[in-house]
Amino acid sequence: MFSGFITNALALVFTVPEGAVGWKIAFVLGLLVLAVVLFSLETLSVDIITFLVLIPLILSGILTPEQAYRGFSSDAVISLAAIFVISAALTATGVLDLVGARIMKIGGGSQPHVIFALMSIAAFVSAFMNNTTVTAMFTPATVVLARRVKMNPSKILMPLAFASILGGTITLIGTSTNIAVNNYLKDHGMVQLTMFEITPIGIIACIVGITYMMFIGRHQLPERADESLTAGYGIREYLSEIVVMPGSPLIGQRSYESDLSILDFRILKIIRNKEELLPDSRVILEQGDVLLVEGKVENLMKVKRIEGIEIKAEVQLGDVVLKGANIRIAEMLVTLQSEVSGRTLKEADFRAKYGLTVLAIYRHGQSVVERIGDLVLRVGDVLLLQGAAEDIANAREKYGLSMLDEVKPTLYHPKRGLYTVGIFMAAIIASSFDAVPLSVAFLIAAVCTIFVRGITAEKAYEFVDWRLIILIGGMTAFGQAMTATKSADFLADLVLQLTGGLGPFWVMVGFFVLTIALTQPMSNAASALVVLPIALKAAERMGANGHSFAIAVMLAASLSFITPFEPSCVLVYAPGKYRFRDFVKAGSGLTLVVGVVMLILIPLFWPLTK
Repeated sequence: MFSGFITNALALVFTVPEGAVGWKIAFVLGLLVLAVVLFSLETLSVDIITFLVLIPLILSGILTPEQAYRGFSSDAVISLAAIFVISAALTATGVLDLVGARIMKIGGGSQPHVIFALMSIAAFVSAFMNNTTVTAMFTPATVVLARRVKMNPSKILMPLAFASILGGTITLIGTSTNIAVNNYLKDHGMVQLTMFEITPIGIIACIVGITYMMFIGRHQLPERADESLTAGYGIREYLSEIVVMPGSPLIGQRSYESDLSILDFRILKIIRNKEELLPDSRVILEQGDVLLVEGKVENLMKVKRIEGIEIKAEVQLGDVVLKGANIRIAEMLVTLQSEVSGRTLKEADFRAKYGLTVLAIYRHGQSVVERIGDLVLRVGDVLLLQGAAEDIANAREKYGLSMLDEVKPTLYHPKRGLYTVGIFMAAIIASSFDAVPLSVAFLIAAVCTIFVRGITAEKAYEFVDWRLIILIGGMTAFGQAMTATKSADFLADLVLQLTGGLGPFWVMVGFFVLTIALTQPMSNAASALVVLPIALKAAERMGANGHSFAIAVMLAASLSFITPFEPSCVLVYAPGKYRFRDFVKAGSGLTLVVGVVMLILIPLFWPLTK
């Protein structure tokens, strides 16, 4: 039934009636297909895809500029931006690190016990914060916790990501999708959601999800050996020691641009008279220097041709060799706030600015150790770094990289942290009782966190996910275009024809499954805003309760466990050394169980008939 729906929807791009209305429907449906394909391929960022969809709607006259841009000034956008700022303040004052420290106090126990504690805490925090932020903050503590209780990180990092996603179903502000759907309902004169309206079903979904992962899902999680860093990244075979002999042409050359670089070797460390040096613009190679280099094994033969160089034989190289009195290696995670995200190491001038050497990059189950300078870094990449302890600490404090091999909590500011938590709770209470609109309540709270020095204005802007803001603003406008051109009516009629009068419940199930399918490759908010106008029109045609259909679509958009494309899943992909099939294996059962529970509960809490 659903495959037929998708096939017919694609075919109708070319078969809609001729005329003004017909070409507009075909045009909008064509853009819809284009958006779904581009979101799935991930070759372009979501904000660029949004603009690629929005601009043709303006140029074709389907939307006026005012209509197209209205979504960027909506309540949803203001609310989301404010919540990002408050989340940043909770991070800067050390409140989230304090929660992470509580997780660290888990003394051990069985895997189900660790999963229960970790998922429960993450889900609770994620009910009031962006789930990506929660996952990013808890990931380092989770890695350390796993190693402390002698458990592989791969056994608990995926449950952490799943818990942060499930937690978003507990409150209206739990995820951007909820806020976007609520804003759509408001713009179309429908009954809006209250702050805790979905809390009962969200709590039940979390309990079911956590229970499933404790007793069934954990057996589907992979066992990834926690190897030494160099062995784990496949670097061991690339390391060699070279001695600079008398008369060597390397003598007098700068360490970072020597003849060795021509042969694609990088100097990682220089040992001179028992002193360990890091290669930089100030270090000139001298006779007797012992160089620890990285490069292709086959190039070692070429190195032998350089007169005055001796390769030390049978040297056992590993983590200990890379480390020194003040030199160490570390795994660091690229987060949303990292300066290097979206840039190559060369573009970021990484070595000169950070004082660190990137030994390898781990991404999507593969370790990259060659030509890494030209690789565009993404959120979720793990960098294997070598450098001075001070420079590694600065990478975390100044540049937004997150340490995985140890947890150094942000300095906790009790007074500012208490103020920030109090302001956040006041905003939740005020908006819950309709004392002030939700967007106003959180905007006031965001400004107040800056006044109490919970965070600086400059830092606040860094924590706002502008790509998500653009996505929601643009896709809201796309939903208006679907309504204005009657494309939503067209697809709603198609759905009703395909369901053959099965009744409101099975039509709702159809939209629920369709949303789950779209949210695997697409952004949660995008999939919800694509399906929502169609679902509401179908409900209107049947005389069903549109509010129930909206909640079904909204909750289904959060069930993105089957693929690792959801930002929370991306963040744990590399640290957990996961592969794509690991998410399919562990996430499919969780999606099925939680989805069935939601479909049973939705009609009980929100009757399908008016």
